[in-house]
Amino acid sequence: MGIKRKRIVVKVGTSTLTNEMGKSNLRTLDHLARVLSDIQNMGHEVLLVSSGAIAVGANKMHLPEKPSQMRMKQAAAAVGQCENMFLYDKFFGEYDKTVAQILLNAEDIEQEAKGENVAKTFFALLEQGIIPIVNENDSVSYTEIESEEKLFGDNDMLSAVVSVLCQADLLVILSDIEGFYDADPRLFRNARLISRIEEITKETYDLAGGAGSRRGTGGMQTKLKAAELATANGIDTIVTNGAHPESLYDIMDEKKVGTLFVARGK
Repeated sequence: MGIKRKRIVVKVGTSTLTNEMGKSNLRTLDHLARVLSDIQNMGHEVLLVSSGAIAVGANKMHLPEKPSQMRMKQAAAAVGQCENMFLYDKFFGEYDKTVAQILLNAEDIEQEAKGENVAKTFFALLEQGIIPIVNENDSVSYTEIESEEKLFGDNDMLSAVVSVLCQADLLVILSDIEGFYDADPRLFRNARLISRIEEITKETYDLAGGAGSRRGTGGMQTKLKAAELATANGIDTIVTNGAHPESLYDIMDEKKVGTLFVARGK
């Protein structure tokens, strides 16, 4: 019996893509490209939602810290997008894969005609065996960076929106911790990993805590919002540690990894 073909969206965050110096984590990038290429070779369709543009750009511009002014954030994003895509093209190319960059603004999704056009572009790329790499267009959009009136919030929510748009079977959010805990494992040594969540409730949000790492923008709250959107649209969502991209093999084999948020109706 042949393997069931799946369409999988993988979101990787700044804390996974960069090291403590703010430079690109080349080992992780290489591992991620190899694993995603191998998963595609198994017959699955793969989309990657990638953060890291501002952090990588700030480092390449030799800024002493992550910029706080809007114009400098957008300048850093413009530089970082080039650097990230250069590295993705290089690493995926080592495994004979072609990648494509898609930068989205909220209006690209909110306006029905534009949303349909974006979806058609995704489908055309997937039909050709090309791996789309998606980010919000930070160099011209302020919604992710500053605005309170924002569709995406950060790339966790963007990955959920892309999953719904592309009718994905699975969303995997690679984080800097193993999954969803009943307390912050960085503060409480006896924190317990919750391996399966059937429904996201107010109590779930209360457990989530605040922001994530200093290099990124999102914490567990944003991942819960993303999981809530995806699961409401019938898409299983897994949150797990991005330091070990090889865990994606176990996920594709339906083994227990990280925290599974179960799609409604399943």
